[in-house]
Amino acid sequence: FQNILHGVCNMTMDSSSLTMPMSDPNAWATAMNNLGMPPMGLTGQPLMPDFDPNLGMMAGITPLNPMMPGLGMVPAPVSQDVPMVKEIIHCKTCTLFPPNPNLPPPATRERPPGCKTVFVGGLPENANEQLIVEIFGQCGDITAIRKSKKNFCHIRFAEEATVDKALFLSGYRIRLGSSTDKKDSGRLHVDFAQARDDLYEWECRQRMLAREERHRRKMEEDRLRPPSPPPIVHYSEHECSQLGDKIKDDSKFAEAVRVLLTWLERGEVNRRNANNFYSMIQSSNSHIRRLMSEKSQHEKEMEEAKEKFKTALAGILAQFEQIVSVFQASSKQKAWDHFSKAQRKNLDMWRKQAEEIRNMHNEQLMGIRREEEMEMSDDDMEDPPDSKDSEDSGVSQAEALKEENDSLRCQLDAYRNEVELLKQEQGKNQPIRSEEDSTHSQQLSFLQQALQGMQKQLLKMREELKQREAELQKSSEDKQQLKTQVQNLKEGLQKLQSAQATQVSVRTAPVTSSPFVVPLGIISTFLHVHPFGASIEYICSYLQRLDTKINPSEVEALLSRLPCTFRQELTGVGASLEKRWNFCGFQGIKSA
Repeated sequence: FQNILHGVCNMTMDSSSLTMPMSDPNAWATAMNNLGMPPMGLTGQPLMPDFDPNLGMMAGITPLNPMMPGLGMVPAPVSQDVPMVKEIIHCKTCTLFPPNPNLPPPATRERPPGCKTVFVGGLPENANEQLIVEIFGQCGDITAIRKSKKNFCHIRFAEEATVDKALFLSGYRIRLGSSTDKKDSGRLHVDFAQARDDLYEWECRQRMLAREERHRRKMEEDRLRPPSPPPIVHYSEHECSQLGDKIKDDSKFAEAVRVLLTWLERGEVNRRNANNFYSMIQSSNSHIRRLMSEKSQHEKEMEEAKEKFKTALAGILAQFEQIVSVFQASSKQKAWDHFSKAQRKNLDMWRKQAEEIRNMHNEQLMGIRREEEMEMSDDDMEDPPDSKDSEDSGVSQAEALKEENDSLRCQLDAYRNEVELLKQEQGKNQPIRSEEDSTHSQQLSFLQQALQGMQKQLLKMREELKQREAELQKSSEDKQQLKTQVQNLKEGLQKLQSAQATQVSVRTAPVTSSPFVVPLGIISTFLHVHPFGASIEYICSYLQRLDTKINPSEVEALLSRLPCTFRQELTGVGASLEKRWNFCGFQGIKSA
């Protein structure tokens, strides 16, 4: 019984945490090796991956069956479909008989978390606690037994893995001694039981694992957290002098300006150290010129790199053009007829690949050139807006000068009115005291001085207004000249386009006016499907099926008039010399 329960100990009822290791796997492997069997655990896993069955086997001894009586070993299940063989178990005061192997396994409820307690039903009526300890005590240490007056009890074990051993006995028939009395027999039913103590211990263990996991994560976060920036020192005369030297140094400027910014945000500036802060800010401002020069240098390097890349790309494109020309020359009939079918296939494939790569590089180069042209056009377009902005600014300034001139005139009129009123009051009030006369004379002198100053300012403003109007007139004239130049350029472009159109119409006029337009298209199609050419008799025989009035001499004259579309070649040697016409209209398009 101990050996059977020891085998059940290694069965996994819960795949997460119920795999129990053997007490001595080396001894088990040695015993299996001596028997000539692979050392296998009861879960079906090999204990020795590099086992050699020829080693450790004594000569002349056949392998023994581990299920032979007296060995006391339970073999590992080959698969889950093959059930474990249950045998009769003899105890001191009772005997356990296994259930029918053809019956389905007994049903069990869902396993509660941290289950250490089992429910045992179907006990004999005469069963006592000593019998329960005798049967289930061999599964493992029992901590508590709660027996009911009826035929069931609850058993709590010390470890969770012991529950799997107890479940192995579910379905066994029990008989006390050799008695046949009904009260001395029963059928055991073992199932999981839910206990508060088990759940409490499991929750405590889970909380402990969660604390360990949180601690581990915190340690990992602390290890991966970037270091904190160094603290900024507080302002002092010594630190200020050192910071001034650091700001002047280009390599330490970034760190020093951060300290200066922190001091300014903290409010370290006061009347005593304002000059020091002003000098440091002035030193920071002096780095602007250095940064601008560095930026311009980098921009220059970038432009040089662009030019270098464009030059290299143009060279590569020229070489691609040469390779494509080689493929085109090899595809002509003079060289093409001497290649085999496989060689022609490879040449055609290579030519297509080279053309695709050539076109891709050509598009890239054209894109770079288009970008440069767009940048140049943007630079050209920036000038008219500037002139327009200058015109707008000149108009706005002229309007502002006019408004200021009007306001000065109003002020001058007001001063004049005040002077006249003062004179009238002075004429009416002759008997006024001399002190009042002196004050009035002073006011008059002040007003006269103010009037003179206002008149000078008004004259100056008028001169400025005249200058602005002259500049505005000049800018308007320049604008008109630019408009006329643009109009002339547009008219010249239209004339050039019309001239090109007339040239194209003159070139195409003989072909379109010919009465052989329809036969010409048929001849082109006919020769296009005959890449090696056709004689004039063959062509006329095909055309005479459509029109019997066609003459071979007229057809030959028509083909001779179009050398860019049709080409005559001589084929054969000696007596077999023959003139053939080929269609070459698409070759001109490809070369273009």
